[in-house]
Amino acid sequence: MNHTPDWYSDSRASDGKGAVRVSGLTVTAPNGRLLLDGADLELTPGHVTAVVGPSGCGKTTLLRAVTGTLPQGTERTTGSITVLGQDPLALPAPALRALRRHHLAFVGQDPGSALNPRMKVRRLLSEVAVDKSAEAIRAQLAEVRLPVDDGLPDRRIGGLSGGQQRRVALARALARRPAVLLLDEPTAGLDPALRDEIADLLRHLAESHRLAIGLSCHDPALVDRLADEVVDLSGARPTATVRQVAPKPAPIAPDGPPTLTVTALHAAHLHRGRRVPVLHDIGLTLAAGSRLGVVGASGSGKTTLLRALVGLHVPTAGSIELESTGLAPTAHRRSRDQRRRLQLVPQDPLGTLNPSRTVGAALRRPLLLHRRSGRAEAPGRVLELLEQVGLPAAFADRYPHELSGGQRQRVSIARALAADPDVLICDEVTSALDADTAVAVMDVLTELRDRRDLSLILVSHDLHLVADRTDSVVVMSEGRIVDSGPTTQLFSSPTHPVTVALATGVAPGGEKLRTSW
Repeated sequence: MNHTPDWYSDSRASDGKGAVRVSGLTVTAPNGRLLLDGADLELTPGHVTAVVGPSGCGKTTLLRAVTGTLPQGTERTTGSITVLGQDPLALPAPALRALRRHHLAFVGQDPGSALNPRMKVRRLLSEVAVDKSAEAIRAQLAEVRLPVDDGLPDRRIGGLSGGQQRRVALARALARRPAVLLLDEPTAGLDPALRDEIADLLRHLAESHRLAIGLSCHDPALVDRLADEVVDLSGARPTATVRQVAPKPAPIAPDGPPTLTVTALHAAHLHRGRRVPVLHDIGLTLAAGSRLGVVGASGSGKTTLLRALVGLHVPTAGSIELESTGLAPTAHRRSRDQRRRLQLVPQDPLGTLNPSRTVGAALRRPLLLHRRSGRAEAPGRVLELLEQVGLPAAFADRYPHELSGGQRQRVSIARALAADPDVLICDEVTSALDADTAVAVMDVLTELRDRRDLSLILVSHDLHLVADRTDSVVVMSEGRIVDSGPTTQLFSSPTHPVTVALATGVAPGGEKLRTSW
């Protein structure tokens, strides 16, 4: 378990003394809006502290304040921060860089967007590692449960799953041998088995390496399992009220003609100039108004499948048809109407929202591009879209960096809905949302599906959400569909070993499920 027993001994605070102390911290935006109101936090070596609260309550702002990097234009109006005896918000730039490089590590909510897509995994780690030897890099990857003998160290970030990207970012942070480790939603978008593994890993890092760990989290089960102390920001400031839609009984899957048909689909990633197969003989059918869940462990090919459907990953074989019309393999070769009818809500909203555009501009663009609104009516439609995903009208004037992870996810959903699609493809759309907001957003999608015959493809590691919100499910493992059927039947009486493992968290032999890819 402990691959690096002597790595984290140099710069930590003395046991029992706080490595990080935040007292009465208030942070405001340029217009006076409160981002954080009187927050307190203490991190000590060997302990894990969880920061909880609804989406938008200031969890990320608090963690970033500890790193000395508040959002642009914001400022600390009251309160104090001490990190290993220094105030990061008062340090000159060279001293702050030294603190962050040698003593303080931060892994953001969208780790893939912070990793250089041109660098291979091995170089991403060696760039910041204290020990740059090949043996040390392999040990660090093994520490975060990443395989080192299947070519992963020589792959680029684009060839990794979201869960693998998250673990690479964690390995990169740990390669600096920090005293303080901060993580923003470290298990968002991970399957339950991998989430538990990451929780065990963080517990191991705190206890074995005496790290002071602080993390934001909206998963109550993870907090109960992992945290020694909990800081609740629920009452720190008012948050937007999400419009609730009364749940409706799940209808029987429609028997109408298929909207989307996938036949014998294969796909690959390039590795050292050769193709490495990722998807194998994928076939599925989606009827108008139906809801299909896609589940599987991290790295099983789910995101690659979704990207192939919308033309962002070119298949090596097979076909995709929309209402019996074959679709070109790449998005730019499809007609504008075909692109409009298939919309993807990605797992990483920060990486797909233009940082120079306001939320209103981001939503206006698909409305005008796909002729779903005239210019005069567009501002009103933008406000309707924001209301549908539970965001107030004032958010139209904000930029992506001014939003929490959950708020950015809701903007990403609203942007996809602006195109008025026939098929909405959702990749872990609730992974960055607290439980109440996740339910409200799924209620909105359910309402839209019932009102407009919208078809949904839902990828999620939240099996309760899939069980409640889908008509049928396909189970993926190592790039193949290994099981499929009606949702109720598949989860109530699983028979395939992979489905059993996903549904119970325990492999058929009785041992705890471990994710190896």
